[in-house]
Amino acid sequence: MSAATDIRVIRAGAVADVLAGEVLADHAIVLDGERIAAVEPWSPSRHAGEHVLDLSDHLVAPGMIDLHTHLIGELERGSYSPYLTGSPARDALLGVRHARATLRAGFTTVRDVGSFRAFVDCDLRDAIDSGICEGPRMVCAGAYVTCSSGGGEITDLALDIPLPTSFRFGVADSVDEVRSAVRRIAHRGADVIKIIATGAVYASGTVPGAPEYTEEELRACVDEAALYGLYVAAHAHGEEGALRAIRAGARTIEHGTMLGDTAMSAMIEHGTYYVPTTYLLNWVEEHAEREEHPIGVREKTASVGTSARAAVRLAVEAGVRIAYGTDAIVFPHGRNAGQLPEFVEAGMTPMQALQSATSVAAECLGRSADVGAVAPGRFADLVAVPGAHLDEIGRFTDVAAVLKGGRIVE
Repeated sequence: MSAATDIRVIRAGAVADVLAGEVLADHAIVLDGERIAAVEPWSPSRHAGEHVLDLSDHLVAPGMIDLHTHLIGELERGSYSPYLTGSPARDALLGVRHARATLRAGFTTVRDVGSFRAFVDCDLRDAIDSGICEGPRMVCAGAYVTCSSGGGEITDLALDIPLPTSFRFGVADSVDEVRSAVRRIAHRGADVIKIIATGAVYASGTVPGAPEYTEEELRACVDEAALYGLYVAAHAHGEEGALRAIRAGARTIEHGTMLGDTAMSAMIEHGTYYVPTTYLLNWVEEHAEREEHPIGVREKTASVGTSARAAVRLAVEAGVRIAYGTDAIVFPHGRNAGQLPEFVEAGMTPMQALQSATSVAAECLGRSADVGAVAPGRFADLVAVPGAHLDEIGRFTDVAAVLKGGRIVE
């Protein structure tokens, strides 16, 4: 095999054409630097040579996209308060490790939807882009827009312990304060605005099903973000909070663990993407006790587990646009592909599950010109798994090769 920088052609036993929804047998992927020049049937006379990467026993798919990650810092013992015991440098260095693990697991693009210590995610994004460290392409939220003592705050401290400014950068409690928070976050380089529309499982004292913003406040967030060319991702577990965000114009609903028919119809009507995160529920159910998660977190996780999986099945049946996200930080980074089998279990075909993590996710990001498909003009962000077929989606949890921009990273 030639050096990574010299690859000009990849021979694939099969290519997952997620745009057409089919698997193409024995194809060549012709590279032009970091992008794809052509995808065409393999021809020994045209393509053979010393600059060929032979993956003839593999399925080659687009590099996967995770729309819900938190690469910065670490969620220790199921609590947010340990974030205060480390420095920004520690959070960033952990982010370097997490970014590397995520990329090597086949996720070449991620949307990082917020850091408790504001904008460290944007710093990691910039470090990756400048070649300082290895990681996926990052789309960053920078900070949470959250109400005081809401799902985006650290709520398990004594009342007389003040939080540093960097931990409360996006706190907003009115329409005007929401607009101000969006402006401040946009000014510091965020790519997307993340708003916490309901309580959260891991924020002590908050109630996942309870709305934490009015529809007017959510609409102010969406409208202000649009002035900067940004869109809004809304964390929402309960249906009322999700409905408010959908009607207000949020592009994505994150988690949506308690959604029913009304929310599904609203997402279809408004073109909203649904980003469910059910794999983490399995992880917490299996590991929370040994990792000393607070009993309140375990109880809230158990309370949303059944409804969360039912909501995904309902969304699949209804035809809601489901985009791939995992909430990686709750479970170890690098296990992001664990959500794929969850989607198949909920009723998707293996191709539909893969599309959720590639073409659909790229469309949601507004980056279909660059990522999300093995197609001419897009970055040569690719993942390979053994066996030239797409019969078993679980194979993506242990990839054989990963390329980012035409370079082998794993």
